Amino acid sequence: MTKSWRQIFIILLFRIDWRVLLLFSSLLTIVTVMVQIPRLPYPLSELIFVPPIVESAIYNNTSRATSRNSHFASHNQLAVAQIVPVNLSASAKQNQSVPEVGEIKQLSSRSRKKNRTTTHRRRGRRHRKNVEPFDEITTPPSPPSYANMSKEVLRQIWSLTPHEGLVHARKEIENAPLVQDDPDLYAPLFHNVSSFKRSYEMMELILKVYIYKEGKRPIFHQPHLQGIYSSEGWFMKLMEENREFVTMDPEKAHLFYLPYSVRQLQWALYVPNSHNIRPLSIFLRNHVNMLAAKYPFWNRSHGSDHFLVACHDWGPYTLNAHKELRRNTIKALCNADVSEKIFIEGKDVSLPETTIKNPTRPLRNLGGKRVSQRPILAFFAGNMHGRVRPKLLKYWGDKDGDLRIYGPLPKRVSQKMSYPDHMKSSKYCICPMGYEVNSPRIVEAIYYECVPVIIADNFALPFSEVLNWSAFSVIVAEKDIPRLKKILLEIPLKRYLVMQTNVKMLQKHFHWHSRPIRYDLFHMILHSIWLSRLNQVQVHESAQ
Repeated sequence: MTKSWRQIFIILLFRIDWRVLLLFSSLLTIVTVMVQIPRLPYPLSELIFVPPIVESAIYNNTSRATSRNSHFASHNQLAVAQIVPVNLSASAKQNQSVPEVGEIKQLSSRSRKKNRTTTHRRRGRRHRKNVEPFDEITTPPSPPSYANMSKEVLRQIWSLTPHEGLVHARKEIENAPLVQDDPDLYAPLFHNVSSFKRSYEMMELILKVYIYKEGKRPIFHQPHLQGIYSSEGWFMKLMEENREFVTMDPEKAHLFYLPYSVRQLQWALYVPNSHNIRPLSIFLRNHVNMLAAKYPFWNRSHGSDHFLVACHDWGPYTLNAHKELRRNTIKALCNADVSEKIFIEGKDVSLPETTIKNPTRPLRNLGGKRVSQRPILAFFAGNMHGRVRPKLLKYWGDKDGDLRIYGPLPKRVSQKMSYPDHMKSSKYCICPMGYEVNSPRIVEAIYYECVPVIIADNFALPFSEVLNWSAFSVIVAEKDIPRLKKILLEIPLKRYLVMQTNVKMLQKHFHWHSRPIRYDLFHMILHSIWLSRLNQVQVHESAQ
């Protein structure tokens, strides 16, 4: 009897050891997989379109897999394997445990769905609640070329005085390396993409802005983020939140920002129907005089290294009571009318006028239809004010089926097709000036991938110092309105297709983001101001 018990004990022990060995082998496999996944043979930034959400999901799945079975661990392996690095050669692919594209396509969606447990889905829903609006999820741009500079060289550049830094940046731009096939910049949009990129990178590397803290709300430091004048508010918000360009030490600053809003100034001080905006100009004059008495910075440069951003039509006229503010300050204005002698082309900056309906989602309802689905030759609808729009309506209103030209969009028409749908269904979108030369329709046309037709004599186009507007728009003189249809029909189809493609590529430079990204609208405005400051240094150096 004792012998039989011993035999049973030996048999059980053997079986337990076999199962323990099997369990140990499975755990070893899981640990091996988990060690290999974080040590990818290439950085995640070099993968094909890996948004931050995807990148974090990969590592989250990796960390959770240690508490699950080996089947779920293999699912994590699959998730990583589907993201293929861009620049792997054929030999490198063989050396790495990364499946080929054909092998990835053979993976069935059924097997993927099988591994999505209820807990996983719940966690996914909780994660999505915290995700920023869709316009914030973008492909991260490639790192700038100065990222390869040594720390010693960077320290030497950052130790330069503001003037020395500007001189250094100017020399770098003059000797800009040739840019070819940059994934973030589309060369046909620019006069000189190489110079622009070098200037932009120097701005990122060097520029420091000091923001005056003086001034009470709402006129100062309170951005207005909605409507057709929202550009000044969006820039103020993003500039004051910025940590990359803003400095607390005015002695290190290349530029000084006057953070006021003409829109808020109008609401606070203008007497309705008085037609008198002088009180607004006097208020701003007194504010600048206070800063000049308190700090040495304005008097040191007579305001030439200071800048302001104003999108309201009255922006230029609020500067008239202060000569140095009007003549010397860098003015970013939507009302960029060169004929009035307030906006100085080459020194001041033409600010794009953007209509923002929902400040929480500034990029809502973007995009347009393909060319084959744009049966309308040209479209315009709007109020009849200024000198251009009545003339446009006189010649083309209800005169031609190819040109849909209206005053305010009639209800009978809007019931069938809305205003945005008209722009999305038109080859060309007419952008005539109103009371002033600027119009939010230019940016609207870009958003809806419609080639803008700009009718505004004496209008300095936004970012024209770097952007080649003839590559993506049509500029028609006011006197040529009677020939408008002929001008548009004479444009060859091939050229139109190029312009329409360029409009799509241009969009990224006119987008607002609650967290700015490289080359977006916030950075484009700041770059134009930076370029104006550099031009001052060039003029100063040549004068010596």
